[in-house]
Amino acid sequence: MILVADSGSSKTDWLLAIPGKEPKPFKTDGLNPYFLSEKEIVKIMQSQAESLIGYAADIKEIYFFGAGCSSPDRHEIVSNALSQLFPDAYVSVDSDLLGSAYATCGHEKGLCCVLGTGSNISFFDGTDIHEGQHGLGYVLGDEGSGTAFGKALITDYLYGNMPAEVHALFKDTYKLTKASVIKNVYRMPKPNSYLASFTRFLYKVRASYYAQDLIGRLLQDFIDTNIKPYPQHHRYKCHFVGSVAFVFADELTALLAENNIKTGKIIKQPINDLLDFVLTREQEQLD
Repeated sequence: MILVADSGSSKTDWLLAIPGKEPKPFKTDGLNPYFLSEKEIVKIMQSQAESLIGYAADIKEIYFFGAGCSSPDRHEIVSNALSQLFPDAYVSVDSDLLGSAYATCGHEKGLCCVLGTGSNISFFDGTDIHEGQHGLGYVLGDEGSGTAFGKALITDYLYGNMPAEVHALFKDTYKLTKASVIKNVYRMPKPNSYLASFTRFLYKVRASYYAQDLIGRLLQDFIDTNIKPYPQHHRYKCHFVGSVAFVFADELTALLAENNIKTGKIIKQPINDLLDFVLTREQEQLD
């Protein structure tokens, strides 16, 4: 059996290829090694993926693509954790950017963007990704991400910069206080996921002028900061993976057209396309 995982900061999608049967999906919390230790990853898997671990004796290969997995030391954190749980499996750990490139570009050249809890971009040459100077995380970067939208919403709310009707709805929905926000952002685990959770509200009021202006500004910020610095960005299709790109696909597609950027795939979850790519590659290697 082959197990493939696509992990962001908020959640991880797992898909187990079982010979002769439909792939079996599983979900756990995000397993970002920037925020979690090896021990914490093992604990999450044991508490949330007990049924998946039950297949451990039959799983021979694991391909894990995750946020925060862009350096060898972070690879090792995830690899060591998974090896404890699946001792008989070969474990490969790569960045979520490479997984997204496989799922969207296949073997073609293109730009691949992640717009979910966080944001990032890479150029895929048909074989490997070439990361630029982007992907600075939720404190310094993450333009156009769920975290960026959440940060803008909360600051607008606390500073009193929302229109009255939007402010009233936001207040009634979340009942936030300055103290609760400070606690969740500065003292609790996964502040990026906390901030990104408020993107649901933006989608709820997306028809309002306030929401359309905010969506447009922050997506344009991603385009200006992440896509346009690539000198040949007009030559290639620009693909997107992630919940933010997916739910705001209409606004994103319109902005890309305004900026003369070719729109490629926009998918919410790459896991199905990713498994297809891995299985096809496996078969090609056998042939």
